[in-house]
Amino acid sequence: MTREVYLTGCGAYLPGEPLDNDEIARRLGAADSSKAARERVLAANGIRTRHYALDASGATTMLNEELAAEAVTAALKDRGVTVADVTLLATGTTQPDLPVPGFASMVHGRLGGHPMEILSAGGVCASGMAALHAAVNAVRVGEHDTAVAVGSDLVSRALRQSRYDAADGRTGFDAEFLRWTLSDGAGAVVVEGRPRPDGPSLRLDWLHHVSYAHEERVCMRTGTTDGGVPAAGTTWLDQPTAAAAEKQGSLLLRQDVRSLPRLFQVGLREYAALVRDGRLDPPGIDHVLCHYSAEHFRGQIFTLLREANLMIDEERWFTNLHTRGNTGAASIFVMLEEAWRTNRFAPGEKILLIVPESGRFSFAFAQLTCVGPETTPAPSVAPVAAASPLGIPGTEDDDAVRWAVLELGKVWDDFARRLAAAPIIRRIESNTATLDDYRKLLLHLRQQVIDGGRWIARAASSFSAELFELRSAAIRHAAEEHRDFRLLERDYVAVGGDLETIQNGRQNVGSEALSAFLFHRAGLPDPVDLMGAMFIIEGLGTACADRWASLLREQLGLTEEQTSFLHYHGGADAEHFEMLTDALRSGIVTRSGAERIVRTAAVTARLYALQLEAIDDE
Repeated sequence: MTREVYLTGCGAYLPGEPLDNDEIARRLGAADSSKAARERVLAANGIRTRHYALDASGATTMLNEELAAEAVTAALKDRGVTVADVTLLATGTTQPDLPVPGFASMVHGRLGGHPMEILSAGGVCASGMAALHAAVNAVRVGEHDTAVAVGSDLVSRALRQSRYDAADGRTGFDAEFLRWTLSDGAGAVVVEGRPRPDGPSLRLDWLHHVSYAHEERVCMRTGTTDGGVPAAGTTWLDQPTAAAAEKQGSLLLRQDVRSLPRLFQVGLREYAALVRDGRLDPPGIDHVLCHYSAEHFRGQIFTLLREANLMIDEERWFTNLHTRGNTGAASIFVMLEEAWRTNRFAPGEKILLIVPESGRFSFAFAQLTCVGPETTPAPSVAPVAAASPLGIPGTEDDDAVRWAVLELGKVWDDFARRLAAAPIIRRIESNTATLDDYRKLLLHLRQQVIDGGRWIARAASSFSAELFELRSAAIRHAAEEHRDFRLLERDYVAVGGDLETIQNGRQNVGSEALSAFLFHRAGLPDPVDLMGAMFIIEGLGTACADRWASLLREQLGLTEEQTSFLHYHGGADAEHFEMLTDALRSGIVTRSGAERIVRTAAVTARLYALQLEAIDDE
């Protein structure tokens, strides 16, 4: 099963203030000997201002991973979600801060959050699009609901005069060209399986990424002074020391400028193939965002397109090269973010992204269609209401109960957020669950539910005569709960599961920890704090069980008889929750008891969420 994919948020980060061409020369510490090449390149590329992660003395102020993390944070803020909602982070960069570990690992570490899938795409300018391609494919097939793709480059530190002086005069125009072309920045997009509900999104119609390295020689490189195809023993790692590699100029970024016209010719060939195959209709494109490193090359691209009768009207092309510079892997996202932020796109309009990469000639194209807000209500990303099932304190509540109700509300908010991040719940809520997902949910819940009646019965035996009413309530509850696992088994078999499989299933790490904790608490004298556990477990059934049953029936074509466990608990847990509310407000809860209730609720919530998270790990 595949689905439509949308870009639902954009973010960019450009370090420091905009620098004009005189200031970039000062920050890099340019020598007078490079002035002629500098003026020649700047005249051709048309860049008026750019951004460097360098201070006035030329010292580095940020890491590349920090630029990427800032762009991701901006994109998430634009979308109105947090890193807790992201389950895939795909990154692209030309030069990470460290050779090892991968760039995505470092960006993830900088962002924090929770465990997630990561991908580090290497390359040059098209590496950002490679990251986007990975994110799009993962969301399209339902492996992830929310992914982020980010392109980031911090090249200025490699362009300082000290690096060129160390090359012992082995620079040349192939190194000087990129020195006055490149700049620092990062851009990111949020990728989801449905449009955002509160504003426009960009539907990804198709993405095409292809390499011509089987035909073409190396054009842009670092790590060797050899152009074309490097030979064994010529890379920077083959030199006796890093200093030796730097002295011979291997660590400078270089580009064979004479090969660039060939890059555009090969790119035109691929562009024309997309038209011929019916994927691209030039007259139907409303906006073109094309990455090129110099204004001079824009003219060459237009000439080739006009000669091939494939030109899209020039007024439909958008670039911010002149004010943002060439930010490498980030460039296409930095362009997209500005166009997005300035409301350049209207619903129904089509956008073409083009990224030619000169490294060894690869090309990325993507077509997007701007769509309006989702017209049908989107399922909540959280499986429970934001408000606690207990509501707010009543006017007649004493101080202990009032405190407990407020603190349990905070526990509930955190519980809702953790459940929203559990992969199996996200699939149920986003209408992408499979029959296998439902069977796994039943199998894993059964191993925890079968212990439910047992620990409730143990709790009943632990209450003293002074808490006779709580003991009576626990006995009744245990009697009602102890057969529930049979409903789970019946539903499992009804949807194609094997009875022996569910009966012999083992508890996952979350279920085992949850049961162990609850049995421990139930064995202590007067375990009033287990009202906190019931708040979480019965509250979840009240808030979610019946809705999950309805969603699964709709998605999978099931009957009520096949979702009997969830459907039953949607009603039964409401009654149990009412009993809990009455007990909480019965006058038996002291302040110290309230603190124990809240603590047990917090631990139960964490372990219950872990139980659901661990379903995908088994």
